[in-house]
Amino acid sequence: SPAPAAPAAAPAPAAAALPSIAPFLATGDVAAGAKTAKTQCAVCHSFAKDGKNGVGPHLWDVMTRGHAELANFNYSPALKAKKGPWTYDDLNEWLYKPAQYAPGTRMAFAGIRKEQDRANVILYLRSLSDNPPPLPGAAAAPAAAPAPAKN
Repeated sequence: SPAPAAPAAAPAPAAAALPSIAPFLATGDVAAGAKTAKTQCAVCHSFAKDGKNGVGPHLWDVMTRGHAELANFNYSPALKAKKGPWTYDDLNEWLYKPAQYAPGTRMAFAGIRKEQDRANVILYLRSLSDNPPPLPGAAAAPAAAPAPAKN
């Protein structure tokens, strides 16, 4: 009886319990994200505009392209199965635990546990573009912030 309960309880709630990254993006720090990315991601990825692919694809403009979209990189079938452009929520889930987001991925990175650290990296990745996508909930986050600031 204890054996079936433990496996069923662990994976499903972990995926469902991941909070929206939007509030963390509102208080994020691009410079902190750059530092984290350069220490944890640069081993396999480049960040330059005309960056070369390494073990992983270059990350310039990752926020404006689709999953597995670079023609000159051999993505895993797990990422090729993901459709549409990368969203903030996709990146949040991917950076939290790549193997959970895309079971069978070749990316061996364990993930970034802290929400604010993930948000910072996402903000840094967003900055790697000539035309960054708008932040999610951009209208809601500033509306909440000024009221307490003025009081």
